[in-house]
Amino acid sequence: MENESAKYLRARKRAKELKGFYSHLSTYVVVNIFFIAMNLVTSPDHYWFYWPLFGWGIGVFWHFCGVFVFNKFGQEWEEKKIKELMEKE
Repeated sequence: MENESAKYLRARKRAKELKGFYSHLSTYVVVNIFFIAMNLVTSPDHYWFYWPLFGWGIGVFWHFCGVFVFNKFGQEWEEKKIKELMEKE
């Protein structure tokens, strides 16, 4: 059984990861809206805003995967490994 301080630390770490991702996502949206507006005002005949949108979007996607996809697999694996090691002893 896990003690309360370990649960608290894990929850705090998870909250920090979530906050980091949502901060990254909101910055991405705001800055890219600015890029789109700037592109349409300064050179509406030549679209360049999609390059940073796409490039930075890859980074946001991997950040999402790290927080929501891979993190789940890591926790499940860790808990199974702990149980396995405890059974051996």
